[in-house]
Amino acid sequence: MEKLAPGDPREIGAYRLLARLGVGGMGQVYLARSGRGRTAAVKVVRQELAQQEEFRARFRQEVRAARRVGGNWTAPVLDADTEAAVPWVATGYVAGPSLQRVVGHDHGPLPERSVRVLAAGLAEALRDIHAAGLVHRDLKPSNVLVTIDGPRVIDFGIARALETVADGGLTRTGALLGSPGFMAPEQVRGDRITPACDIFCLGSVLAYAATGTLPFGTADSGVHALMYRIAQEEPDLDALPEGIADLVRACLRKDPAARPALEEILERTGAEDTVCDGRLRDPWLPGALVAQLGRHAVRLLDAENPEAPPPPATPPGATGPTAP
Repeated sequence: MEKLAPGDPREIGAYRLLARLGVGGMGQVYLARSGRGRTAAVKVVRQELAQQEEFRARFRQEVRAARRVGGNWTAPVLDADTEAAVPWVATGYVAGPSLQRVVGHDHGPLPERSVRVLAAGLAEALRDIHAAGLVHRDLKPSNVLVTIDGPRVIDFGIARALETVADGGLTRTGALLGSPGFMAPEQVRGDRITPACDIFCLGSVLAYAATGTLPFGTADSGVHALMYRIAQEEPDLDALPEGIADLVRACLRKDPAARPALEEILERTGAEDTVCDGRLRDPWLPGALVAQLGRHAVRLLDAENPEAPPPPATPPGATGPTAP
């Protein structure tokens, strides 16, 4: 979380911006609060994307679909303006760090029980996303947020909109969409994408959560070498706890039709007595990580009244910056 920069807007739609949360494939993401006090993450489309009508049309379509996603395991779409000069979408803010930060920076690999509950929560989220007619296509640790009540999935639907442009990878005209370490073989090959693609990505996320490493290695030897391993070689699961290795191995089958359905995944996690109605009956995270989440919540409260930076200099006769 960073302070607003001098050139940042102070309001977008009905939302007052409080801080910068980061930059994603679509554009800048802000922490914001509505007039009714709802905290949100507002994603503002990059200017170059906003100028492409093909992207706008797909973005419009995907926002409509994402609004239909219900349930307790995702960040809901609250508002959007797909027709603005710079389109934006507001989703419910989840007060927790990403799984990528938790495992890769703050804590390290999660214990087996935590990974089982993580699997159950992500399966519930994917069930809601798929029921709305969406395939996430970019399920990865940075799109999974960790809270005391369980994991939450973000950015569903956005990946499909980004398919219309070359964005650091192949698009549907021949390039790559997604994060190389967390792609399914059919994404690598450019084959038809189905909900089973998300099951493969789920397996990669669980392997990372349990070991801190990617099941097909990193892109240190090159992205194309990594994609070859995903499409042709078996994953390295030697470091996985025995209790979840079979589940992860099943999710990572090359053939989409051979991967388990979400209902089977939920059953195999053994978390049905812990996960209920979008909440957990018992703590699912190590104590040190729970304390970190408390500190994260304190930082959110500190952003309640951000210190306003001085406005940028405005030439005579010109107007100051306005929200898109």
